[in-house]
Amino acid sequence: MQRCTFIFAGGGTGGHLYPGLAIAQELEELAAAAGDRDAARCVFVCSNRPLDARILGAAGVEYVASPARPLSMRPLGLLRFAAGWGAAVRHARRTIAHERSGTEGARRVVVAAMGGFVAAPAVQAAGVERAPILMVNLDAAPGKANLWIAQRALRSAGCMTAAPVTHRRAQAWESIPPIVRREVLEVRDAAACKSVLGLDPARPVLMVTGGSQGARSLNEFVQSFAATPDGRGPLTAGCWQVLHQTGPAGDDAARATYAAAGVDAVVQPFTTDMGTWWGAADVAVARSGAGNVAEVWATRTPTLFLPYPFHKDEHQRHNARTVVEAGGAMLGRDRIDPAANIRENGPMLLRLLTDTAFRREMRGRLAGLGPADGATRVAQRLWEVGQTRDNGG
Repeated sequence: MQRCTFIFAGGGTGGHLYPGLAIAQELEELAAAAGDRDAARCVFVCSNRPLDARILGAAGVEYVASPARPLSMRPLGLLRFAAGWGAAVRHARRTIAHERSGTEGARRVVVAAMGGFVAAPAVQAAGVERAPILMVNLDAAPGKANLWIAQRALRSAGCMTAAPVTHRRAQAWESIPPIVRREVLEVRDAAACKSVLGLDPARPVLMVTGGSQGARSLNEFVQSFAATPDGRGPLTAGCWQVLHQTGPAGDDAARATYAAAGVDAVVQPFTTDMGTWWGAADVAVARSGAGNVAEVWATRTPTLFLPYPFHKDEHQRHNARTVVEAGGAMLGRDRIDPAANIRENGPMLLRLLTDTAFRREMRGRLAGLGPADGATRVAQRLWEVGQTRDNGG
């Protein structure tokens, strides 16, 4: 059996990190099943943002921060990108070389490109070092980095909610179910999850999340909704509680707003325990990044999606398409202004809170989508690449 190091290249947001963690969990299981836990070593090449260290540190995995910088069209930004690119390629080449010549014997290296500005220079390094590359694309509309990476990858895997890269130089593309970590996939007792979070286990929970970095306009919409008579009524009379992840700013304002409205709420700027959060949630309001869509699919949580409003390609809107068309979620449009959001999206949130039969039907539709076992599928492909001598590494 060939021992391999799997380098997960990606970072800057939770959406580029959590899928890699899910795949790494499955690779470790494959190695254990094969009788050699050392057959799969997983290392993350991430960004130098504090969020990456927080997420990966909490997961207890090995990681190294890349000097890669995001692309910017501003003159100073372009200079930083160019300088960061060269440094990031050299950094990734050193990481690959180090893993190949480990103290415990030679290892084959396989690079899993998870998308974004960290992945691209790592892929460039892998090409120079002749290490096989597998790209994982989760967004419905591949970004510029993934379009570039797909032309260099041995294989490409895309979530069922994503469209394949059709560039003439792109390699074999495989459609997969959503990628979700085991702690989110685990069937949990809702009452126990609520108790752990300091919520009343007997009352329903509205969860609000804009992703790992939060979303100000989404925060303001839900808080404004809670302060209106139409919103405050069902939240208080219906005995709803709010579980709100605000991002690094805005948690104090959210607590004050909910307290003034008489709405019981647990507010945190960030959490690494999304398994417990989704386990506690009866309904959700969320951005439709690929990670959130995958977790709604996996946990069967009726959700109102408000996609990020500033992407020209509206890829978050496309991300939600499969679950919305299946009837498992509702799709609004973030108007940014709280009053406009209440007018347009308030009625959908109100129905989500007050229509029990509608929520039950949504959960059934989500169940019909099938298992969210994309992490297993990608891990198997990575394992095959690592064990195939012709692939280099």
